[in-house]
Amino acid sequence: MASQDIVSIFDFTVKDAKGNDVDLSTYKGKVLLIVNVASKCGLTNSNYTELNQLYEKYKDQGLEILAFPCNQFAQQEPGTNDQILDFVCTSFKSEFPIFDKVEVNGDNTSPLYKFLKSGNWGLYKDDIQWNFAKFLINKEGQVAGRYYPGTTPLSLEYDIKKLLGVS
Repeated sequence: MASQDIVSIFDFTVKDAKGNDVDLSTYKGKVLLIVNVASKCGLTNSNYTELNQLYEKYKDQGLEILAFPCNQFAQQEPGTNDQILDFVCTSFKSEFPIFDKVEVNGDNTSPLYKFLKSGNWGLYKDDIQWNFAKFLINKEGQVAGRYYPGTTPLSLEYDIKKLLGVS
């Protein structure tokens, strides 16, 4: 698909951590939180803990969290997909989907991240600064918010509830 034909994240197919194709259109009608994750980062414990809390609280109301491992920041995600899955499932009991390792900056940026970063993000332009940058996606597949790595997942609860239409 040519980039000018891409109008939402639902136009992408990505690989999950097991190497299977996942058509993101299967998430139509859901609110998505897309996060570039890492297993060996100082932000790992707090982010996975809070992502799990958000997922548990809102998954039945239409929230999905999509985690994309990335090893571009101080090589803090060095493992294979199987090692990453084992770590996330064993250490954090996470139930949200983990995808194939991607690059979020540079010449090999994944097409999905090129789309996510294409908004007008002011001071930071399009580069992802570190692990655990977050993109909130509305039910139509459009980026509704971008949050920097230091932003805690639980601090997004108001924005998530607004997009889900829950009080």
